[in-house]
Amino acid sequence: MRILGVDPGTGICGFGVLETRKKGSPILIDSGAITTPPHTPLRDRLLDIYNSLNEIISEDKPDCMAIEKLFFMQNITTGISVAEARGVVLLVGAQANLPIFEYSPNEIKKAMTGYGHADKKQMQEMVRVFLKMDKIIKPDDAADAVAVAIVHSMMSKVL
Repeated sequence: MRILGVDPGTGICGFGVLETRKKGSPILIDSGAITTPPHTPLRDRLLDIYNSLNEIISEDKPDCMAIEKLFFMQNITTGISVAEARGVVLLVGAQANLPIFEYSPNEIKKAMTGYGHADKKQMQEMVRVFLKMDKIIKPDDAADAVAVAIVHSMMSKVL
C-alpha cells in the first residue's frame, strides 16, 4: 500500500509517499515540499498546491492520503490561509478518489516520539530512525508529512 502524507501549508506544503511492506519498515518513495512565493496572491498559491499535488499523485500513485489536522493558531490570518491550503489538499485527494485519514499534530508526535509536544528536530530524527535513513528529511515540513504517513501505516495495521 502506498500512503501520501501531507503537512498542509500555504507557503510550504510538505508531502511524503511511503510504501508499506508486510515485514519491516515502510520504504520512502518520495518526499519534498511544495513552496509558494510569499507575496503571490493566495489564489495563485492555492492553484500551485493543487497542480503540484495532482502531479505527485499522478507520478507516485498512492492508495490513500493521510493529512495533518489543523490545530488552533494564535495568528488567525495564518490559520485561515493554512485552512484554505488544507481544503485544497482534501479536494485533490477526493478528486483522486483516495481514502483520506486525518491525524492531529499531538497524535502524530505521540505516535512517533512517545511525547505529544515533540519539537521539529525530534520529529525529523524519529522519522530518520524509523525509516533507517542516514540523513534527516529536509525541510521539516516534508519530514512532518512523512511522519503523518508513518503514523497512518502504524494505525492501519491496528484498524
